Amino acid sequence: MRRVNQANDVSKFLKGYIAIRFLCHRLLGENDLNKAQLFKRILIILIPLLLIAFAYIFYIGKDEPLPKMTVQEKKARFKSLILPVSQEVYSELMTRYNDVSEKIQTEGSDQFEDLKKEYKAANDDELLMALKPHPISITLSQAAMESSWATSRFFREAYNIFGVWSFDEDEPRIAAGEKRGNKTIWVKKYSSIKAAIRDYYRTLARGSAFDEFRKLNMTTNDPYELVKKLDRYSEKGAKYGEELTSIIKYNKFHEYDK
Repeated sequence: MRRVNQANDVSKFLKGYIAIRFLCHRLLGENDLNKAQLFKRILIILIPLLLIAFAYIFYIGKDEPLPKMTVQEKKARFKSLILPVSQEVYSELMTRYNDVSEKIQTEGSDQFEDLKKEYKAANDDELLMALKPHPISITLSQAAMESSWATSRFFREAYNIFGVWSFDEDEPRIAAGEKRGNKTIWVKKYSSIKAAIRDYYRTLARGSAFDEFRKLNMTTNDPYELVKKLDRYSEKGAKYGEELTSIIKYNKFHEYDK
């Protein structure tokens, strides 16, 4: 899976390099000495940047242990990987929520019966509670905690950012490396970071353990109040919400909320 992604990314960089070089030739002219020298200077700057990007793509796709990083480097890497995708998923889910909400008000909800079944919603209000995405700051804080800032084995081997377990032997998954009694613990394996984040939102939208979380999310966007209702996400209970609060505050994740 990751080798295919790497190949696609490398191909894009090579095509980009060829296109830039072609444009430089067209714009600068190969027969003009001064312009040719300028072209060489551009290449001197461009080639190292491409090589760095090339090496980075190859590196992050491997399942080898990560090198030692400072806390700042680890967090910067986490943000570059997780934040843009979180914002993309949030935007898509909010657009769907607004669209469904508007149609329920103007056209009725008969057309959303299948969606109600998917999200285990008994009525229109429960459906809207399930569809409304929670603030991005909560997504980031949980991702940071559950994946050790995107450095965990679950993330590197399976894009599993949130420590989501698997109970279906027919779905892609990996062994967690620990057991409960004689039973192996399995975690889901995702095709991408985006797939992992979408499934995470879906889990909080459907699970009965998060009923209170969804209800509160309809009345406030305050992440510090909302995380108190995630006590059943972790065996830590109420302490889990306290730790998420600390992560959000210290890293200023609330700045990414809309």
